[in-house]
Order: sequence, then C-alpha cells, then structure tokens
Amino acid sequence: MNMPESTRARTRNEKAILEAAEQVFARHGYRGASVQAIAEAAGLPKSNVLYYVGSKRRLYVALLERMMERWNAMLDDIRVEDDPAEVIEAFIRSKMQLTQTHPQGSRLFAAEILGGAPFLQEYLHGELRDWVEERARVFRQWAERGQMDPIDPVWLIFLIWSATQHYADFEAQVVAITDREALDDSDYQDITDFLCQVILKGCGIRR
Repeated sequence: MNMPESTRARTRNEKAILEAAEQVFARHGYRGASVQAIAEAAGLPKSNVLYYVGSKRRLYVALLERMMERWNAMLDDIRVEDDPAEVIEAFIRSKMQLTQTHPQGSRLFAAEILGGAPFLQEYLHGELRDWVEERARVFRQWAERGQMDPIDPVWLIFLIWSATQHYADFEAQVVAITDREALDDSDYQDITDFLCQVILKGCGIRR
C-alpha cells in the first residue's frame, strides 16, 4: 500500500529536522543553538520546525532519546535462551557502527551528561534505568547457567557504552595520538574486533 504524499512529506521533513538539529546542537550546545539555525540547516521555514517538534527543548530531548534508542536497539529483545557471546558481540559491533556513522549524536549526548544531564533526568531515572535492569537480569541468568562469568552486568553495559563511544567523543585525541587525519573503515574494523576480543574474554565467554 502506497503511503500518502502528505505522510511521505512529513517523514522527510521530520528526518531533515532531526539531522539538522543533531549537527547544530552538537556544534553549539543547547544554549547556543536556535530554532532558526536548525530550520536553515534543514532547508525549512522556522514555522515548519516548530509545527513538527513543538519547541527547541522537545527537539533536543527527542534527539538525545533517539540516540540512546539507536545504541541499545540490539539488546531490546534479548532472552535468556539466546547465546550471550552472539548477543554481546552484536551489541558491541552495532555500537561501533553507530559511533562511525553518527558521531555528532554521541558527542551531543556526552555534552549533556557532562553538563549534569539537566534535560534527561526523568529519562535516566525512569525508562533507561528500567531498560538497564531488564538487560542485567538476563545477563545474571546467563552467569547462573555458567554461560559467562558472574560479573556485574550493569558495569558491563557501562563499559560497552563508554568503550565504543570513546572513538566519537574523543576522536581528536585518538587521531592525534595515532597520527591519522581520520579513522577509516579498516581502523573501525580493527577497533571493533579488539573490543569484542577483550570484552568477551573478560566476561569469560571467549577463551
């Protein structure tokens, strides 16, 4: 069934707004960004941006939550019947792919957290806390079955988040120390393989 043109237009505009906002907020921060600048980057009138997103605050929070949803999608439907090695490796690889393809979103989220997360307190204390605990429960069951070492699953999730996001948030440091202009596909593949090896071995999954 074909989608009505009005729906396709709305989808295109919302995508353009989110992509433009990610760039503008990452470059200027919440206070320095303006709806007008976002509208210009998206190629839309300011009134259209406000129509679709309501306000700068709502747009900013939506971007941050979308980034977390992208990062964590790979773990959304995990079950105790799944293979922990496959699940954790897929999570690491998907996170590294997003680090490569959406570095601005990662930097935006990092800046928000470093600033005390003033716009994300409800999300962090509610939805995200529940999400982490549900994943941690499955990890604990894997450990009880002897499928992985009895490590703290919450710290493991934090480790994967931080290790993968490092290459976006601290890219300037990484390329300077490694004497590169930028990380290429081969670099990201090597980094991803390294993280999978170290983390899986550290969990007692890969010998």
